[in-house]
Formats: sequence, C-alpha cells, structure tokens
Amino acid sequence: MTPTEPLPARGPAAPAAVRPPLPVKMVIAGGFGVGKTTAVGAISEIEPLTTEASITEVAAGVDDLTHTPRKTTTTVAMDFGCLTIDPTLKLYLFGTPGQERFGFMWDDIVEGAVGALVIVDTRRLDDCYAAVDYFEHKGIPFAVAVNAFDGTVEHALEEVRWALDVSAGVPVVVFDARERGSVRDTLLVVLELALARSES
Repeated sequence: MTPTEPLPARGPAAPAAVRPPLPVKMVIAGGFGVGKTTAVGAISEIEPLTTEASITEVAAGVDDLTHTPRKTTTTVAMDFGCLTIDPTLKLYLFGTPGQERFGFMWDDIVEGAVGALVIVDTRRLDDCYAAVDYFEHKGIPFAVAVNAFDGTVEHALEEVRWALDVSAGVPVVVFDARERGSVRDTLLVVLELALARSES
C-alpha cells in the first residue's frame, strides 16, 4: 500500500467482553428464631434454598419457643440466597442453623466467607454469644444486627454492645429482617467492613 492509497474502511468494533460479577460469600448467623431465614428470603433475588424442618414435640422441649410461639419450623442445615450489588459484585448468602446441636456444620458453611452478619434478638441476647465468639475466634469481620421485632428493640445499641462485649470496630445496627431495603443496607455494612479489613 503506497502513501497515496486510501486506508481500508474498518469494520465495527468488537463489543467489549462483559465480565461476570465477582462472587463474594457472606454468612448470616445468630441464635434460634432471630430472623436468619427471614432475612435471606427478604433479600434474595432467587428463590432461596432453605432446609426447614417442622419443630417436633421433642425439639420444642429443647428449643426455647417462649418469644417465638408461632414458629413451627427450624433450619437444620443452612439457608442460601444471592444478591447482585452492582454489575461487578454478587453476594452469595449462607444462613447458619441457630441451635447449638448443629454447630458442627459451621466450619463448612463459613469457609471462604469475607464477613458475617450476626442477628440478635435483644429479648434473648444469650442466644447469640456463641456466634459472636465464633467469628471473633476465627478473625472474620462481622457486624451485629438487632432485629426490630414488632418495630421495637428492648435495649439501646450501646447497651447491646456492652452486653455482647464487642469492640468499637464491630458495627452494631438496628434492622428489620422482613424489609428488603433494611437487609440490603445491613449487608453493605458488613461488606464495607470486610473491604476495609482487606485493605488494611
């Protein structure tokens, strides 16, 4: 081709490859009947996978139903759902069983998680101590979310922080496990905490 010859016309540019969103694993934990399954169901963009089983008379004698008298099922393995945060990031949510007798599953469920949300019922703070201790021991970033049952909480957040003996670096927030927007905002608190931890 000589300098005087016109350049050949270029065809249309090939479309840029669209990268799939980065998969990020997050755990939702807490005691029995605090709202873990409800939270996953409220936020998941797919039909959540649950492993609910009916509460038998034997289980009712073991699990305290005082504050959850209408609860007829319980998670016996895990809950699973997902949420696309933006085109670059997708959360995969794993809910743990709340009873201590299923604690042997936690290591497998939690493996690979960037962070955790520990849901608490202020009427039964004792039920979430095991989850708080677990994530502190594992060094996994976590936030505490006080579920506003009936739109109210029994104690101020600073009282909850004191009772759980969590450090100032652990966010303690109020949320409603039934409300999609509230669950999303709370999960973003955990995600931001995990990102900050990875950059430090």
